[in-house]
Amino acid sequence: MKQAELYKALKSIGLPIKYHHFTEPPSPPYLVYLYSYSSDMIADNVNYVDIENFQIELYADKKDLASEKLVQDKLKELELPYEKTEYWIESEKLYQVIYEIQLM
Repeated sequence: MKQAELYKALKSIGLPIKYHHFTEPPSPPYLVYLYSYSSDMIADNVNYVDIENFQIELYADKKDLASEKLVQDKLKELELPYEKTEYWIESEKLYQVIYEIQLM
C-alpha cells in the first residue's frame, strides 16, 4: 500500500482528514496522518525493502469510542497492524489518539 491509497482509505471513513496538519482545524473529530520515519530492511548494504512508518492521529474534544472504532475497523479491513497511544492535550482541550502503522 502506498501513501495515496492510505489517504483514500482513511477518507472513506467520513471524518475530515489532511496530511500533517490543518491550516484551520475543523470541528472535532478529525484525522491527520503523517510520515514518521523509515524502518527499511537492509541487506548487503542496500535498502532491500522500503518500510515507511506513518502516524494516523485522531483528534476529538471528548473520548470518542465511535470514531476510534471507525479508524480501527478500517485498519483491520486493510490488514494494517497498528499500535495505539492516547494523550490529552491540555492547551488544545483535545484528546489525541495515535495509531502507528507501517507501509511496505
